[in-house]
Amino acid sequence: MISELQKPVNSDFGAKSEPSEVLEGIDLNGKVAMVTGGYSGIGIETVRGLKDAGAKVIVPARRTDVAKSELSGIVEEKNIVEMDLANPASVSRFVNEFQDSETPLDILINNAAVMACPKMPTKEGWDLQFAVNHIGHFILTKGLLNTMSKSLGARIVTLSSTGHKLSGIQWDDVHFEESYDKWKAYGQSKTAASLLAVEISNRGKDKGIKAYSVHPGGIFTPLQRHLEQEEMIALGWLGEDGELSEMAAANFKSTTQGAATSLWCATSPLLDDVSGVYCENCDVAARQENGPMARYVGVADWAVDTDDASRLWDLTEHTLSF
Repeated sequence: MISELQKPVNSDFGAKSEPSEVLEGIDLNGKVAMVTGGYSGIGIETVRGLKDAGAKVIVPARRTDVAKSELSGIVEEKNIVEMDLANPASVSRFVNEFQDSETPLDILINNAAVMACPKMPTKEGWDLQFAVNHIGHFILTKGLLNTMSKSLGARIVTLSSTGHKLSGIQWDDVHFEESYDKWKAYGQSKTAASLLAVEISNRGKDKGIKAYSVHPGGIFTPLQRHLEQEEMIALGWLGEDGELSEMAAANFKSTTQGAATSLWCATSPLLDDVSGVYCENCDVAARQENGPMARYVGVADWAVDTDDASRLWDLTEHTLSF
């Protein structure tokens, strides 16, 4: 089933809106936010936007030394805490320590990701993209639900991508043990990110927690670290000279613009009665329609299907029980 709420709310913002625009009039003083991957790319701008609006921001980081350097002057060092999304024990330890601190949490933005990497299974044998982009965030989010239920109007934002259209959940081989395709694995992990928001919305409604998934847009960030220049030329992102192509220049966003939809979902009063939806360009996305823009605009039904969201939750819990 697809939620009837999966339709634009006419926010008056768009693809090139900036954080300062979507946060105008938003007061986050006294609020606590958490951003994974908050020390690179759009993560930094997401953290900056929340901080500028008055929030205290906590950044879990695999490389705390890098995070402290990149976030100098934005986030207090004591609020940068070690956590490795690819390591379930590390995420569980972070959750337990955060709960023990009795720190409240109003906003959680699951921003960190791996994209189109070579086959790099974790020590558990899991596909790295599924492990980082979904399983690690699943452990984190599920573990923080009780804490967030104590905050009035808590919101969770999970970073999906239009890349979700590359693959639904490969139910019979989620870790691509049979045959690995880096783009299909990425697409599956981004479908999973969207489905996590759908299921959290369902499970969190009695706790006052709302959840959203976000396509931030096309942005050049360190997320592309695993792509060779030749591949980005083939994709049309770069010209033969290695510079940004005309297509990319016209359609890609800056890192600040790439953070805007996450910030809008985390704070907009237009979403006070909306949850469990996929958003893009600072608005709720429409369901995907056929046509030349189908690959890039709207959300595929498989990424917002409530039955698949529940099935994925159960599959993830089963995976973690071994």
